[in-house]
Amino acid sequence: MEQPPSIKEESSISPVKKEIQAKPRIVNKHEARLSIKQELQKEKDANNKIDNDLPQEKYTIDRLIRIWRQYAFQVKDDGMETFYNALVKRDPLIEKNDVLKLFVDNQIQVDYIKPLLNELISFIRNSLKNHNISVVIELTETTVEDVKFLNGKDKFEVMVKKNPDLNTLKNLFNLDVEF
Repeated sequence: MEQPPSIKEESSISPVKKEIQAKPRIVNKHEARLSIKQELQKEKDANNKIDNDLPQEKYTIDRLIRIWRQYAFQVKDDGMETFYNALVKRDPLIEKNDVLKLFVDNQIQVDYIKPLLNELISFIRNSLKNHNISVVIELTETTVEDVKFLNGKDKFEVMVKKNPDLNTLKNLFNLDVEF
């Protein structure tokens, strides 16, 4: 019978691991530090260089509105009535630095339009050949009148407030508005 190998023999059988030592690398102190400020500046400079290469032609308000409405009709043809209504209800307001303001009536329109805004911006930039243009959505602060028309007489009274001559016509022709 064979005898089990002794402890000495086992250690001689096991593989010997070689440790690889890395050579020390000489690093310049300035290269070893990462500066967030420098990286951000590099990124900003790269973006500015790209922006300077893009066209920045002047445009007129009439041309802008024509292109704005052209896009609105394309959106309508695609079945996006909410977006179309928001685009044609009011013309955009041009602020300094080529910022266009799109006025909407409520938060629902804002939520609906935000994902579609990049397509509008791209269309306007390409059509006007000015890549500085941006569009901002802004809620209008319209006062909602709580006028509830209960009958014809109430409707007539509101119309008379807008045009008092209606009351003269009612009396002249002896009209009955209580229906």
